[in-house]
Amino acid sequence: MPKKAGCKVPDIIVQVQNLVKQFGSFKAVDDVSFDVYKGEIFGFLGPNGAGISTTIRMLCGLLTPTSGTGSVAGLDIMSQSEQIKARIGYMSQRFSLYEDLTVAENIEFYAGIYNVRGDRFRRRREWILEMAGLVDHQDSLAGVLSMGWKQRLALGTAVVHEPEILFLDEPTSGVDPISRRQFWELIHEVAGVGVTVFVTTHFMDEAEHCDRLTLIYRGKRIAMGAPKELKADFAGNTLLEIAATPVLDTLTALEGAPSVRDAALFGTNIHVVIEGGYDRSKELEIYLRENKLDVAYVRAVEPSPEDVFVSLVEKADRESAATSET
Repeated sequence: MPKKAGCKVPDIIVQVQNLVKQFGSFKAVDDVSFDVYKGEIFGFLGPNGAGISTTIRMLCGLLTPTSGTGSVAGLDIMSQSEQIKARIGYMSQRFSLYEDLTVAENIEFYAGIYNVRGDRFRRRREWILEMAGLVDHQDSLAGVLSMGWKQRLALGTAVVHEPEILFLDEPTSGVDPISRRQFWELIHEVAGVGVTVFVTTHFMDEAEHCDRLTLIYRGKRIAMGAPKELKADFAGNTLLEIAATPVLDTLTALEGAPSVRDAALFGTNIHVVIEGGYDRSKELEIYLRENKLDVAYVRAVEPSPEDVFVSLVEKADRESAATSET
């Protein structure tokens, strides 16, 4: 949510400074800082093992930080973790549902935990059933629901008490692409009623759904900004897609190719970042053919969020290697 001239500075609902979580000698979260603005969908992205789930568990009062400071809805994550739990909604990829209870009974159970009763409970139950498309499934046992429907129910129980901020910890893991897309529609619906959404994911394509992002790699923050701002990392460079075989030999050949900054597998093809804005498709195709590779095509493409992330990871690795050599 970029600040514009003449606009009110957005309120900060989550603030983190120099957060560290260490397990023995391993730093799962390494000196991470960021702010989350009230009312935005904030993405916290990284590959498996990057430290994204560890961070969200510290913010939700489920883990104690090793060092650093942080606040959620004005409450300190070190000393007020119990108060934080009452003010937030939390949904993990494990879907904390009672499978021997019906959909309606699960909603009622979680409403009771948060003391949502009477007319307020009835209004919230009706809203959740409608929002999640569960009206026709309210008498079904949670255990017989598909993963996609369980996901919808878990989201509903996480917001039954109308929290200020909703934390979603890799909520789309284990569901099919169609369910993932439908779930993001629900996330936008929840955000549309004023809830701040903090979502962790390792699916880079989900970055496009967020107002702003923080990218995490090996426990460190490597980038932060709106999706369009992060794509500016490609300014002055060109992204090429290469279809050639053998793929691994092509990757090896690209390591010595002129003007190639980064090269990485992207499905069955290879994406290459070329320094400078000039489209070098033809000369790179000639170079690969001279190396006895079977080239189907080399063409310029628009960078995806995953391309941006891979480029930033490669940059972080280069900087880390340069630091270790000095």
